[in-house]
Amino acid sequence: MKPLDIVILGLAMRSSWGNGHATTYRGLVRALRERGHRVLFLERDVPWYAENQDADADIAGGIAVYADMDELADQYADGVSNADVVMVGSYVPDGVAVGNWVQATATNVTAFYDIDTPVTLAQLAAQRCDYIDARSMSRYDLYLSFTGGPTLGYLAKKYGAHALPFYCAVDPTRYFPQSTHADFDLGYMGTYSDDRQPTLERLLLDPARSWNDGRFVVAGAQFPASVEWPHNVVHIEHVGPAQHRAFYNAQRFTLNVTRADMIRAGWSPSVRLFEAAACGVPIISDAWPGLDELFEPDTEILIARDATDVLHWLRDTPEEQRCAIGEAARRRVLAEHTAAHRAQTLERYIAHIAPRGHISFSPQELVS
Repeated sequence: MKPLDIVILGLAMRSSWGNGHATTYRGLVRALRERGHRVLFLERDVPWYAENQDADADIAGGIAVYADMDELADQYADGVSNADVVMVGSYVPDGVAVGNWVQATATNVTAFYDIDTPVTLAQLAAQRCDYIDARSMSRYDLYLSFTGGPTLGYLAKKYGAHALPFYCAVDPTRYFPQSTHADFDLGYMGTYSDDRQPTLERLLLDPARSWNDGRFVVAGAQFPASVEWPHNVVHIEHVGPAQHRAFYNAQRFTLNVTRADMIRAGWSPSVRLFEAAACGVPIISDAWPGLDELFEPDTEILIARDATDVLHWLRDTPEEQRCAIGEAARRRVLAEHTAAHRAQTLERYIAHIAPRGHISFSPQELVS
């Protein structure tokens, strides 16, 4: 494919504080640039992200910020109009207005990248989604969905969206195993959310309370003061992307906890899942439909229902088996879930776009 001019309007790439979007965009943008494409990332200048920037220098140089819709239109209309591909992401501030402007201004391929598909659908059903609406969904040439499986058919039938799977991914040059001492038996990384907290209590805090000699760590912002951390749990408010690899490698096992909307939809892997696997750290996860299509249970990932399951894996797994599980997950990720794979997938999707507004492929054709 010839080099493309790509404009991405996303939630955040300067800062990963309190969001999982930044690392996903960083990996994708790097991979696209490595394949020769020219990428401009446009980000609303939100104080929270401006004050907590952690982007690497090679990424920060490709980011432009805008204050509001007026500045976006004044400064970047030509770039959007001339781009080969313009992508709008979920949770972009004033995303409906941004999307309408993009669809009116762009002259080539437009895409919506939904890194929060189940949340989007829940908010649309409640009529309180402010970054995309039902009317604009079908007008995007591509609807790139964080969620695969049956949700893709629902998006097409309910909203007329040209929906295709586009999972998060990992950059294996930044996430890999390190020979280091494991300071913790189990760790977890994730921003606080009400719907994840009961699972975190069941699969990490309860095991910590039951096993006084165990060592646990939780990294994530926005946890309320009411959370009672057991004495053997270390809480870190934030771990920047540059320290993610060290964070994972300091654990014997890492925990994956999935939001309720994602569990109901299934087929919604978190970027943290791929990051930990790329580091060769065995993952203990809650269960959800489609997980067994991404990783083979007991061989590449461990599924836990309660504290008893977690403590069994932590205390009774032979070291050779523990390492083998982590290595198997890493092989799976390197074969299927790197940022380079996603860049190639995006190229394939774009290559099947006919004149603007027409789709010349079937989803089955493209994902087979």
